[in-house]
Amino acid sequence: MTEEQRAALGEELATWIESLGLEGHLTEAGLPTFRRDGGSGARARWIDPGTGQDLSLAQLQDVERLLRNEGSEPEHAVPVALVVLRRHARLRVELLATPWFDYAALAEVRGASVDATRFAVHKAASTHRLLVVPVDERSVVPAFQLTAEGELRPDLAPVLEPLLAARMDPWRAWAWLTQPAALLGGLVPERAVTDPETADLVLTAAVRLAERVAAGS
Repeated sequence: MTEEQRAALGEELATWIESLGLEGHLTEAGLPTFRRDGGSGARARWIDPGTGQDLSLAQLQDVERLLRNEGSEPEHAVPVALVVLRRHARLRVELLATPWFDYAALAEVRGASVDATRFAVHKAASTHRLLVVPVDERSVVPAFQLTAEGELRPDLAPVLEPLLAARMDPWRAWAWLTQPAALLGGLVPERAVTDPETADLVLTAAVRLAERVAAGS
């Protein structure tokens, strides 16, 4: 009976996660994963990442509690952590679809050597004047913060400094700077800062956001 319960619960959880499109984010969330050895129609097998063995019924019940721990009605709960991870993954794809430079590409635009460009990028990043985002094993410089010649936009420095000094997550900073911001009534910060009528508002919003980041909220 225990084996039947384990198989039924495993299948129920797997089907639920698949229906939400979240199966690809289990590992990132530090949770066990499942697979269907016989194809899409096969029963789901949940695997203990530490041992590589199938999860026991008790372990599956622990996974279920973790996944359904949001909301007052567990049967209708959504695994919020996985949803957030999916949203972040989608956002990263969207951001990487916008213009950005690696060291070699930026060096070409600047007409400088790769070594000189790398040094300049590191120096600007260390003084909180340039946002550099880690992507796999590369360092990416989002293009929005540079001029057509590859130089730092002077109007953005006062906006970047408080955010980067507060150690804001680089992906979050990239997203906030380039998408409509609630603190600005839907304005895009990196664009609004170019308008004298809204520049001060952008700076104030950046400082307030940096304070929240530094406070850990």
